[in-house]
Amino acid sequence: MTPADDPGAGPDPIAGTGGPARSPSAVELGRRAYRRTQTTRSVLLSAVSTLVFAAVIWVFVVNTPGWTRVQQSFFDPAVAVKAWPRVFEGLLLNIRVLLVAAVGVLLLSLVLATLRTLRGAVFFPLRALAAGYTDLFRGLPLIIVLYLVGFGLPGLGVFPKLPSYVWGTIALVLTYSAYVAEVWRAGIEAVHPSQVLAGRSLGLSHGRTLRTIVLPQAFRKVTPALMNDFVAMQKDVGLISVLGAVDAVRAAQIETAASFNFTPYVLAGLLFVLLALPMIRLTDWLSARMRRREQVGGVG
Repeated sequence: MTPADDPGAGPDPIAGTGGPARSPSAVELGRRAYRRTQTTRSVLLSAVSTLVFAAVIWVFVVNTPGWTRVQQSFFDPAVAVKAWPRVFEGLLLNIRVLLVAAVGVLLLSLVLATLRTLRGAVFFPLRALAAGYTDLFRGLPLIIVLYLVGFGLPGLGVFPKLPSYVWGTIALVLTYSAYVAEVWRAGIEAVHPSQVLAGRSLGLSHGRTLRTIVLPQAFRKVTPALMNDFVAMQKDVGLISVLGAVDAVRAAQIETAASFNFTPYVLAGLLFVLLALPMIRLTDWLSARMRRREQVGGVG
């Protein structure tokens, strides 16, 4: 006779079915209530301490001898309102350059990383070329690359006349591709060699193995690093103003020269911060999520 045939048999302790669900004990309910109380207390203490700290800083800054002059020169609401249309229009140019540069960096860096991971003596020239590229552009400051690309390449006379922001986009792609290529390479090399051997044993070519097996795993491993590089590029896209492109920074410079007030620069800086905040928060959330999954043994 099985437990199911015996009316006096209790629920199967292994299957965990056949009986009513157990309610939490009084001790467990007390623990949950204590954790809720501690969470609420921590949130309140954090809020109060933050407000007190901000108030102390504000009182200190306001009571400094030069605060009045600084407020008039950097935080004039009337000047900010007047400069808003031109600065915001320049920010739209920065966003367009950023989106195009991000796609270019993603594609070029992936090609460079793939070249650096090729095996075999026959591919040595390609590996050396990719390594030299990454070494060169990781060593050059971005502003120098902007000058070389923005003023040097047009001076050759072999390229069509292009707007300055196009040359700035090319300089961003050249520089950031070197950094992101190393991120990709680290992710590719972090994938266990057995994954590649398994793909080849199934008859997949090297390219298809890389595309369908290695890159998806590498992408999950390096996503936070890629997003951090994107955040960095969001700031550096403002450097295209050195080539004459009327972006947010150049527009702020024009408004500052017209009003003899630095408030437009503060306005442009705040707009760049607002542009970067969503990606920063998303990067933090994704990094914490992947860390939790790794700690519990899940697939990152």
